[in-house]
Amino acid sequence: MMDLYYIEDDSNIASAVKEYLEQRGFKVTICVTLEKARQSLEAHVPAIVLLDWNMPDGRGDSLCQWIRRNWKELPVIFLTVRGDTADIVSGFWSGADDYVVKPFELEVLYSRILALLRRTGNIAGQYLSCGKITIDLKRRIVSCHLKEVSLSVAEYQLLLYLMQNKGKTVTREKILEQVWDVNGNYVNNNTLTVTMKRLRDKLCQPDCIKTVRSVGYRMEDTI
Repeated sequence: MMDLYYIEDDSNIASAVKEYLEQRGFKVTICVTLEKARQSLEAHVPAIVLLDWNMPDGRGDSLCQWIRRNWKELPVIFLTVRGDTADIVSGFWSGADDYVVKPFELEVLYSRILALLRRTGNIAGQYLSCGKITIDLKRRIVSCHLKEVSLSVAEYQLLLYLMQNKGKTVTREKILEQVWDVNGNYVNNNTLTVTMKRLRDKLCQPDCIKTVRSVGYRMEDTI
């Protein structure tokens, strides 16, 4: 099931689109403000975004530009009543991949979503997120609060292992085995402690990395 975010403040339109697409296998999250959309995107990157232009707290083109700066491959389709040539051109210049003018047929929208996803694939799998921390697996880039963070190889591998096991408590022994021993680098517990401290410092002491006393660590989303 692919995640889809729909940024739309009209509850009737949003409900109709959500119901139609969920019947066809999408998991649809409705965001009624741009701020809610930003928060949702920072927490989890979906497969595709549908975006209205006129929102209660701003313009959709500003969000589209923000998306492009942070997730270059994330597909974005404008769904809007603004159908003038200048608006359509502006939408594409803002970074949109497609532009659909209201009113529209749900079947046509669905077809355009599928066509776009055939070209881009499900990029959601390219990103791992927890709290305000994101790993771009394709580029091996770590971001915290949308700012790139430079990590050593060991710090990156430690964070990646915790991310891949998000929600689970992993023992210190298992971390040492998967991050160091598997590569032939046999180290002791102190190396893990020091690496974790450096990682936390670089990520501004994130709440989402938990220490499980006398056992290991757990990474989990915080409310």
